[in-house]
Amino acid sequence: MSNAVRRLAGFAFTSADLLLEIDLSGAITFVLGAAQAMVGKTEQALISGGWRFLIDADDRPLLEAMFAALDDGARRGPVQVRLAAGGAISLTARMLSENPGVICCAIAPAAKPALAPKAGQALHDRAVFEDLAKGLAEAARVTGQDFELAMIEFNGLEAVRKALTPPEAATLDQQVAGALRAEAQGGGAATHVEGERYALLRERGEAAEVMAKRLSRAIRTSDQAGAVTAAALAVPIENPGAARFSKALRFALDDFAREGIPDSPPASLAEAMNRSVRRTLTRAGELGMAVSQRRFTLAYQPVLALKDHSVSHHEALVRFEDGADAFAMVRMAEEFELIEELDRAIAEQAVRQLNADRTGRLKLAVNVSGASMISSPFIEGLTRLIERNPKSKGRLIFELTESSAIDDFDRANAHIQTLREMGSMVCLDDFGSGAASLGYLQRLSVDIIKIDGRYVRDLASEGRDAALVRHIVRLAKDLKVRTVAEMVETAEIEEVVRREGVDFAQGWLYGRPMAIPEWPDTREAAAPLPARRMGTRDDWR
Repeated sequence: MSNAVRRLAGFAFTSADLLLEIDLSGAITFVLGAAQAMVGKTEQALISGGWRFLIDADDRPLLEAMFAALDDGARRGPVQVRLAAGGAISLTARMLSENPGVICCAIAPAAKPALAPKAGQALHDRAVFEDLAKGLAEAARVTGQDFELAMIEFNGLEAVRKALTPPEAATLDQQVAGALRAEAQGGGAATHVEGERYALLRERGEAAEVMAKRLSRAIRTSDQAGAVTAAALAVPIENPGAARFSKALRFALDDFAREGIPDSPPASLAEAMNRSVRRTLTRAGELGMAVSQRRFTLAYQPVLALKDHSVSHHEALVRFEDGADAFAMVRMAEEFELIEELDRAIAEQAVRQLNADRTGRLKLAVNVSGASMISSPFIEGLTRLIERNPKSKGRLIFELTESSAIDDFDRANAHIQTLREMGSMVCLDDFGSGAASLGYLQRLSVDIIKIDGRYVRDLASEGRDAALVRHIVRLAKDLKVRTVAEMVETAEIEEVVRREGVDFAQGWLYGRPMAIPEWPDTREAAAPLPARRMGTRDDWR
């Protein structure tokens, strides 16, 4: 080995343990370094197998997008990717001008925990992304790195997806996720915001327009996706360790979900937050008027007892004027301390519906925020409401949501027992959706838990979700607590939840939310209804 080559190899190995050369077909044409130690393969096995067999299937779209966007002389990474055999590596790719068509990859141990989404997930969900962003911001405060929030809109993506078959659409979604992860910090800090809108965190430096062109090119590698073009906005994150960071990030993403990329981009995340706050305050004022003037209605969805298909009760779901998103409105009510008034107004309307029921068989479940459940004035108001309306006694169920965290479990549990003593059952809503679910069940004595629909709707596949539901039901039975499965949308899923021992079921199989409570004839199998896309909250509250 000549001195020049030896020096070059020494230079390379100061930052990497394994060097690969990959051609445009995906074949590994050259290997140098600690192959066995780094990836568990011999040099000969790597050359004969190609790079794809080496990488976990969930991370292949990331590298495909990264390689496809390389120009002569360009460098991408480092990104963390998982190996098919287990473990993770840090990979940096470069295409040398002197050797076009050959991708040089430097591989080193993954220095930090992988930022990749969980197995089977294309991208992080919004909550995990926000937590991840908080962690990166704290790290940046120590290391001095500068990060920015990039918001990306894939114009035409929804139209293209609708024109594809389900397998083709799934492939396109994987391609989009891979392209986004290739741009994100560590190959993982990206999320789906709404519709065609996505967000990611990355280090500052490159113009957002350059990234948008690269994303457009990555998606156009599919013939069917030729009409998709990306637009991007990057917002600097200043003072990343500040306490306002999490709120600023949430407001900025909420605003992006509603408004898209603005014509006049904000100069910083703080400015993006301020704009969002101004708009939100206006909407909060409108929400306050809607609540105080009772400008909302309730829709009713049946909940069935699986033992005999009889209607156990109906859940009352709030619907605002002008089709406003209920989930967003309730979240805003919590943010601006309007939730007690909203929960009280919904309970009052539910009681009026019970008073109007001449059959005596109607029972209604209404949602109550954690913030309301720890409020003594709210519980006192509920008890007076029930006492004044004896027809409602024993016919109200209160579903406790996790959307606002409980910070006083002793008081919350005392209030729950007060409601139970008045004949009302209490249910933990969306059990399993948040990290606090087990803690709630441990510290609160309730009658029912409602299993989060995200675990229910794919039960027929008998995967990890089925095992999770099985354990939740077993835990509930040990605690003498009944269970409700939501998002039961097919007879097949109903059969699975019945077999697992779930007590009640709710979902489109039995009917959509209606303006008037109905008792569907469920003795015969209901016609299957179109499954909802994950992430929608159209039945929320």
